[in-house]
Amino acid sequence: MKKILFLTLLFLTTITVAAQPRPHVVDPAHSQINFLAEARFISAHGHFDKWDAEVQLDPAKIENSSFKITIEAASVNTRVARRDDHLRSKDFFDVATYPQITLVSKKITKTGDRKYAVSGDLTLRGVTKQIEIEITQVLYENNRGRFRATFPINRKDFGMTYNSNMNPIEDIVQAQVDINVLDKEATEKARAARPSN
Repeated sequence: MKKILFLTLLFLTTITVAAQPRPHVVDPAHSQINFLAEARFISAHGHFDKWDAEVQLDPAKIENSSFKITIEAASVNTRVARRDDHLRSKDFFDVATYPQITLVSKKITKTGDRKYAVSGDLTLRGVTKQIEIEITQVLYENNRGRFRATFPINRKDFGMTYNSNMNPIEDIVQAQVDINVLDKEATEKARAARPSN
C-alpha cells in the first residue's frame, strides 16, 4: 500500500513539474515589432530595431505563460530620418525622458483554437494603461514557438497629443507583434553539443 501511495505521489509530482512554464528566448531573426500610423499624406509604416522579451512559456497550456517585452524607444525606424527624429522628440516618444516602452502580461485566457486573450500593462512615456490583446499561436514544435498579434493603441492615452494642421495624424496606431521564441535550456544544450572549430 505504501509503495502504491509513493508511486502515485511521484507521478503527480512529475506532472506538476512538467507543467511548469519554462524560460524561452527570442529568435531575433524571425521576430519583429511593427506599427502603422495613418496621416493625411501617408500611411507611415515603422518598426523598432532594439527590443527583447522575457518569456516564461508552458507549451502544453499557454494560459500558464507570461512575458515582458522591453523596447528601446530611440530605435524607432520609419526609414525617414527626419520623421524618426521627430518621433524621438517630446512631441511623441520623448526618448530622452522615457527611454523604454514595456508590455507586461497579467493574464492569458484561451478563447479558441490557438487563440488567446492577453490582459497586460503597456507603459509608454511614463503612462501605464491596461490593454487587451488577441494573440494567435502559429506553431509550437521542436522547442520553438511563434505568436502574432495586431492591436490598436490610442496615442493620446499616452500623452502623444501633437498634430499637424497640414498633415493630420490619426489617434489610433496599429501595433503588430510577431515573435518566435526558443526553449532556453534546449537551445543552450544544442549549442553546447555543436563541435567547436
